[in-house]
Amino acid sequence: MKNTIILLAAASALAATATAQEIAFDLKDPKGVNNIVFKLDAPLESINGTANGISGTIEIDPAQPEEIEGKIVVEAKSLTVSNSLMQEHMLGADWLDAANHPEITFEVKEVLNPVKNGNEGTADVKGLFTLKGVSKEITAPAKVTYLPGRLADRTNGKMQGDLLVIRTNFQIKRGDFGIKAGENLDKVSDTIDISLSIAGSAPKS
Repeated sequence: MKNTIILLAAASALAATATAQEIAFDLKDPKGVNNIVFKLDAPLESINGTANGISGTIEIDPAQPEEIEGKIVVEAKSLTVSNSLMQEHMLGADWLDAANHPEITFEVKEVLNPVKNGNEGTADVKGLFTLKGVSKEITAPAKVTYLPGRLADRTNGKMQGDLLVIRTNFQIKRGDFGIKAGENLDKVSDTIDISLSIAGSAPKS
């Protein structure tokens, strides 16, 4: 009985240590420069835009990056293209319907094929992508770089802490999310190329 209690105590201590190693990174960039780039390359028109209303949290143990979990949230109305009329249509009810579906999200579900090299790691990240109220499971290749103590460098010394930089490029099809499926394909590509390079911060007092 005594040995059982000791083993349970040891297991609890190990679990607490493992949990303590996880770091939560806030994706609401204090510098305000995080953004996502998207492109729709149709035969008649190529549409390029950005989105900067990014928030969410990623939790990761730098020693075991395959254990990453969390959610990336993009404010739909922050999507911007250069043509003002095109932007109005993009955010309107027929396309993104940003008024009724204000968030675009990606929730991490599983990490596949992780490879760690120092403070960098690559993997295929499987998750739930939600757009205009429709959720689809997708897998995206990602590169994650952990930068301990570098938050001060990014904020000119205003904040102390760690950084996590996430980079990925992937594609979705608007038709899969109920956005004018099969329509206007000469001018608005069904395939949307998405490029993301964002930094999450873990401030320390």
